Amino acid sequence: MAHNKFLPRVLAAAAAMMLLAGCSSKADPGFSPANPVNITIWTYYNGEQLEAFNALVDEFNSTIGKEQGITVESSSHGSVTDLENNVLASAEGKVGAEAMPNIFSAYADTAYALDEMGQIADLSDYLSEEDRAAFIEDYLSEGDFSGSGSIKIFPVAKSAELLFLNETDWEPFAAATGATYDDLATIEGLVSVAERYYEWTDAQTPDIPNDGRAFFGRDAMANYMLIGAKQLGCTIFDAQDGSMTLNFDHDTVRTLWDNYYVPFIKGYFSASGRFRSDDVKTGNIIAYVGSSSSATFFPTQVIADDMDSHDITRKALESPKFANGEDYAVQQGAGMVVTKASDAEIQASLVFLKWFTSPEHNITFSVDSGYLPVTHEGNSIDAIRASGLALSDEMDEVLSAAVDTVNENHLYTPRAFSGGTNARAILEYSMSDKASADRTAVKEAMAQGQSFEEASAQFLSDECFEAWYQDTLASLEAFQG
Repeated sequence: MAHNKFLPRVLAAAAAMMLLAGCSSKADPGFSPANPVNITIWTYYNGEQLEAFNALVDEFNSTIGKEQGITVESSSHGSVTDLENNVLASAEGKVGAEAMPNIFSAYADTAYALDEMGQIADLSDYLSEEDRAAFIEDYLSEGDFSGSGSIKIFPVAKSAELLFLNETDWEPFAAATGATYDDLATIEGLVSVAERYYEWTDAQTPDIPNDGRAFFGRDAMANYMLIGAKQLGCTIFDAQDGSMTLNFDHDTVRTLWDNYYVPFIKGYFSASGRFRSDDVKTGNIIAYVGSSSSATFFPTQVIADDMDSHDITRKALESPKFANGEDYAVQQGAGMVVTKASDAEIQASLVFLKWFTSPEHNITFSVDSGYLPVTHEGNSIDAIRASGLALSDEMDEVLSAAVDTVNENHLYTPRAFSGGTNARAILEYSMSDKASADRTAVKEAMAQGQSFEEASAQFLSDECFEAWYQDTLASLEAFQG
């Protein structure tokens, strides 16, 4: 793409200086080139996302940071879980733990736990009404744990769930069966397509019964449970002031079960690798629902074994919703939490965060990572395309679908509550782990000579659902109140 690569930076620098002029209500920030301040940031970014973030940190340090006497030091702490563990260890003062960073990436439940320990700075006094109005409201309110207007999570990058498809292996299936992208717009349609794919692949080896291949997998089961229920009119975790009321509606949960566990037992869905992009790479599935930020990890090849490998292309579609459900989509993507420190450190942290979320820099990160800008101005595919940045057709498709998801749906994430991380983990693993274990049992029984009907009968019964439902309900009830 032909453009003056320096012009956007010049304009961005001018905009940043205007933005930062009103960073705080404090007249004297307490730092300057003659009295510099160092700010530490911990993230969970990896791969291309980490490269993109670090490049922007370097740009900040060499421009605005140098002018104002701020140096940002960023480090990745592995996965989200690794980062959470390291932050908690620091907050608890465990032997060998590093000192608390000034800023760290966090989801609401982790931020809430640290806030309960008195570790989190409230940024509301440092942001003007104009500052707040620039952000998508649902993003900014995620860190208002008390409902009083507090800001304990600063949004920096968000993502939407999308349906990613191995387009190369989809095309012969679609040509043979008449399946279309429109069929994948609903969860019910997705299940139907997955059934057809299993039957189509099974038919290619008529001498080997029940060897059809799975079509689909999910990266985040908790999102499926929470957002699926929300689409169906049920709020599973209703939290207020850190206290949760459970609404684990029987009929709603049965619908979730019938559209994940049942097709999994039948072999239409699968999960074997750490992430579903891994399963696409090994050819175990050809489609999955995952974060838009996972686009950079989508494989370019299927490597089933030493004798079977081929190049593939990716298709990105909006995540399917329940056919008669309401328009809800997950709000996800960790924000940045500023820890309690000196006033100078807090203000310097805000200088960086506001610079990072200015449309120019936020769009740069978006194009390189698959995350979405967090301001009204930045969250526009037209603004992204007009940025002057090189945007591949593949990333354009991802960001277009993600922006449409944000703009066309109510965004939802449960409010934080005590024990929320553990409660969410139950939704993440209770159904998915059982589905994986029970599908393995079915396959083992068929290998010993049972028909599929015989092998699966106990798992596809009402009794199986009821037993799982009651066990899961009891586990979740422990987090109420």
